[in-house]
Amino acid sequence: MKIKKIEMFLTKLELLQPFRTHLGTVSERESILLKMTDMDGVSGWGEVVAFSSPWYTEETIQTSWHMLEDFFIPSLLQGQWEHPGEIHDALLVWKGNPMARAGVEMAAWDLFAKRAGKSLADFIGGTRKRIDAGVVVSVDTTSKMIDAINLRVKEGYQRVKVKIDPGHDYEMLHAIRREFPQLALMADANSAYTLDDVDRLRKLDEFQLLMIEQPLASDDIIEHAELQKALSTPICLDESIVSYNDAGHAIKLGSCQVINIKIGRVGGLTNAIRIHDLCMRNGIPVWCGGMLETGISRSFNIALASLPNFTIPGDISSSSRYWKKDVIEPEVVVTQGKISVPTAPGIGHSVNEKYIKEISAKIKTFQKEDL
Repeated sequence: MKIKKIEMFLTKLELLQPFRTHLGTVSERESILLKMTDMDGVSGWGEVVAFSSPWYTEETIQTSWHMLEDFFIPSLLQGQWEHPGEIHDALLVWKGNPMARAGVEMAAWDLFAKRAGKSLADFIGGTRKRIDAGVVVSVDTTSKMIDAINLRVKEGYQRVKVKIDPGHDYEMLHAIRREFPQLALMADANSAYTLDDVDRLRKLDEFQLLMIEQPLASDDIIEHAELQKALSTPICLDESIVSYNDAGHAIKLGSCQVINIKIGRVGGLTNAIRIHDLCMRNGIPVWCGGMLETGISRSFNIALASLPNFTIPGDISSSSRYWKKDVIEPEVVVTQGKISVPTAPGIGHSVNEKYIKEISAKIKTFQKEDL
């Protein structure tokens, strides 16, 4: 397969409600959406899920645009490709920038699945027809968080995640657990703690959480191993796992009992599948994390979560949870706590390109004949 054209759209969407963590608040979501078209006119879509500022990882929307514009896209237009995994591996010649790499590699996966006439889930070996849906409740007063959780439970969500930090953990979780004693509940720390907080974190064992996600530094796997020995609650690694080797080292050291796989964070769907397979071989359950993404990435998350070792509900909510209007049709819908895995070719949703252009602050097109 040769690529004829790649289009980049810098989009902006307002969240229905601001999303708050101890690291900051996101009210407006910038994304880079990519459309890849082959010589036969078949197109696939991808999404760069970096944020506008480097609060989650070093990458930003601006740096991702630069890498795509000046390095990744020109190189891809010169090649011939037989599988999207080849695109993933070819882009490794440049260091870092996993979210930019993931965006364009995802477009290739959608394109190849459509060329094969298969849904993305079938194309990657998915085994589920429906997946369980989880939801994140952002930081607020405890009473408002309980109200929000109650609403999501009534909507059928199978698992709830809340954000914690040293000033907002035990009392809040105690109140939530008292209100919802049987709820599948997990806590995400986004690296808010250090090993000096081990006694504080050990107190959270009483709440029988599914896991504590990324309690220590975002680039650490050594101290997490020490912390895991001190806790009965499973540790889940998120930001620390940006490569296949990271996952392998964390498993070998005993740094975690669960891994959160985000396609953007690990550099694409190819690497996400490889990490899934590694974890499955080692008895480490995985789940799919969310990045406040549009329906394009959400569709990829659904396909990824159809793989057999995704045994924990992911952060995959209805489109209406975040957006007044999503960029895909039909939008993602949670019904009785589950999401149906699309069966149409590719990501299984049509992309509203007209609407994407309306919400784009910048558009750039790369064509093979221009090089």
